[in-house]
Amino acid sequence: MNKEKSIEALLSIDKELVLLSHINGVLVWDQESTSEHGKEERAQQIGLIERKIHEKATSDEMGEILTTLGASEEKKEGDADLPIDIKAIIRHRYHALSKEKKLSSSFVQHFSHTTSLAHETWVKARREDNYSLFAPVLEEIVSLIREKSDLYGYEDDPYDPLLDNFEPGMKTSEVKLVFDQLEGDLVQILERLRGRVEVEDSFLYQHYSEQKQELFSNDVLQAMGFDFKRGKVGISTHPYTISLGADDIRITTRYSEPSVTSPLYSIIHEGGHALYEMGVSHGSLKGTVLANASSLAFHESQSRLWENMIGRSRAFWKHFYKKFSTLFPTQLNGISEDQFYRAVNKVSPSPIRVDADEVTYSLHIMLRFNLERALLSGTLEVKDLKEAWNEGMNKLLGIEVKSDRLGVLQDVHWSMGEFAYFPTYALGNLYAAQIYHTMEQAISIDSIVESGDFSPIRHYLQENVYKWGALLEPKPLLEKITKEALNPTYYKEYLTNKYIKER
Repeated sequence: MNKEKSIEALLSIDKELVLLSHINGVLVWDQESTSEHGKEERAQQIGLIERKIHEKATSDEMGEILTTLGASEEKKEGDADLPIDIKAIIRHRYHALSKEKKLSSSFVQHFSHTTSLAHETWVKARREDNYSLFAPVLEEIVSLIREKSDLYGYEDDPYDPLLDNFEPGMKTSEVKLVFDQLEGDLVQILERLRGRVEVEDSFLYQHYSEQKQELFSNDVLQAMGFDFKRGKVGISTHPYTISLGADDIRITTRYSEPSVTSPLYSIIHEGGHALYEMGVSHGSLKGTVLANASSLAFHESQSRLWENMIGRSRAFWKHFYKKFSTLFPTQLNGISEDQFYRAVNKVSPSPIRVDADEVTYSLHIMLRFNLERALLSGTLEVKDLKEAWNEGMNKLLGIEVKSDRLGVLQDVHWSMGEFAYFPTYALGNLYAAQIYHTMEQAISIDSIVESGDFSPIRHYLQENVYKWGALLEPKPLLEKITKEALNPTYYKEYLTNKYIKER
C-alpha cells in the first residue's frame, strides 16, 4: 500500500471509529433511562461496542497503515512531509495502537461490562447511603485498574500510563509538583479569609420552582451560544456532557440539590463543555478524532472558565440579576445584587466537590489524587477507603463527613473505572486562569459579559482554543494560546484579586 492509499485508509478507519464512539454515546445516554431489567443487556451492548472499537483501533491493518506513513516511537506523527492534520491523526491513532494493543479484546470487554454494571451499583449505594454495597465492585475495578497499568507498562509511577490517557504528555511527578505549590497557595488564601464576616446565603436554600430554574438556565445557555439545534439538555444523577454525534451534543443537570445555584452552575459548567464540543466539530476537523479537546484538562478549562470566571463574576450578575429576581420575587425579596453576588461566591469548605467554592475546589481534587495513587500502589485497601476519605476531608478542609453520600460515594468516576481523571479538574482550573488572563489582554471581558452579548468571548475562544481541537497536545497548545508554559501563579492571582483584594 502506497502513502496516498494509506492516508485514504487511515481516514476511512478513523471515521468508522468516531462513528462507533458516537454509537456508544447513544447507548450510554440511553442507559440513564433504561428499565432495571434492561440494564444488564445495555451493559453488554456497551461492552461489545467498546470491544469493536478496541479491535479496529489495534488491528493489523491499522498497524500497517501507520508503519507505511512513517509512525514509530521516534516519529509518532509519521513522516515530516505529511499535512498537519494527517500527522495529528497519526499521532492519536499511533498512541492508541501502542497502548491499547497491550490490552486484549477480552480484557477491554470485561472492563467495560464491569464498569457499566458498577455504575448502577454506585447509584443504588449512593441512594441508600451505604458504601458497603459499592465496596466489593470497587475492589474488582481497582484490581482491573492495577492490571491495566501493568499491561500498559511504566518506568516511574503506575499512575503515569493512566494519567497519559487523559492528559497526554503529563507525568504524575509534574502533577504532584504543581499540586504541592497549589495547595500552599490555596491554604494561604483560605487562612486570610478566616475570621471575616460570614456571608449570608440562606436565601439560596429555599424552594425555587424547577420550571423557572430551567427557564432561566436555558436563557443563560442561549447567551453563552449553546446551539439548541445541535444540542439537548436532560436530567441525570450526575451531570455530564456527551457527544452522540458531531451535531448532537447532550448535557445534563440535576435539580435535587438544596441550593438554587447548584443546578444553574451545573448547567453553565456542562454548557462550557458543550461549547467546546460544538466548536471543535464545526469546521474541517468534523468527523475525525481531532474533533475533540486537546485533553481532559483543556476540556475542563472551558467549563470552569464559563462557570466561575464568567458565571460568578459581578458583570454576569449585573446583566442577569434583574431577570433572576423577577422570576423569584418572594425568595429574593430585599436581596440586593451585591448580596446575591457575594452569596454565590461564598467561601466555605463543603463536603461536596461539585458545590465547592473556587478556593477550596482543588483541595477536593488533591484528596482524590492521593487516594487513587494509594489504592493503585496497594498502600490503601478498598475496605479502608471510606475512613481514609473522611480523615483526608478533615485534614484538608476541616470537615466532618456525615454520610457516605456526602463522602466517598459522591463521585461517579470510580464506578466508571476512570482513575487519573480527577487531576484534570484542578489542572483545568490552572489552564482556565492562564487562558482568561491572556484573553483579558485582547478583549474587555467584563464589559462584554455585562452587555449580555457573549459572542466576542465565543469568537475569541473559537479562534484560539476550539478550532485547534486535538491537533496539538495540551502543553504546546497552552503555549500557543498564552505564549508560555503552565504557570500556576495566574490562578493564585485570580483568586487573590477576587476574594482578598476586592472585598
